[in-house]
Order: sequence, then C-alpha cells, then structure tokens
Amino acid sequence: MNDTATQAADPVHAFIADTVSQHDVVLFMKGTPDQPRCGFSSLAVQILDHVGAAFVGVDVLQDESLREGIKAFTDWPTIPQLYVKGEFVGGSDIVREMFQSGELQALMSEKGVVLGEA
Repeated sequence: MNDTATQAADPVHAFIADTVSQHDVVLFMKGTPDQPRCGFSSLAVQILDHVGAAFVGVDVLQDESLREGIKAFTDWPTIPQLYVKGEFVGGSDIVREMFQSGELQALMSEKGVVLGEA
C-alpha cells in the first residue's frame, strides 16, 4: 500500500512517509506538544517527555486531509499515533501500556533513540 506510486499519487501519504523517515520519533497528535488539544495526545506527550525522548509533534487538526490520511496510512482509527524510527508503534493506550511495562523505553533504546532526562 505504501509503494512509491501510491505516495506519488497521494501527497498526504508522501508527507507522512517523509516525516517518519526524517525524524527518529514522531507523534501525530491533536494540537502541539506545548498545547495538546485532547487528553490522549496530552498523555502521549507526557510519556515521551517523561522518558526524555526528543520527538516531533505533527498537529493533525491543522489539515483535515492529514487527519484522515494518517488513519488510512496506518489503518489505525485513532489519533495520536506514535512512530519510532519509521515504525508505527500505536496510539495512546498502547503507548501508555508499553511505557508502564518498560517496553517503550526498551524499544526506543533498541532502535537507537537517545533517552535523556525529562
């Protein structure tokens, strides 16, 4: 589904693919990291801040085609969506569960994401 022809035909998917390939950790969210616009996005930001992961927040509320496009790109119905090193990790519930079990930190370390102090 994410082949080059599909990306060329769909600029939103191309933008998403470029963004997740250019940054180690990307959170597609409602609002910005400084001003999340929903509780789920806020939770994901808090977790990423807590583990000390530098990340890029992409506000899907700025563009309806991006908001719908990210759902189609991952075949995942909810926002926020977390990507680590180009790999879709999950939404806020999965991120929270992985954080609580230590899996999130382990995944980031395995993929070479530097975790600092919050």
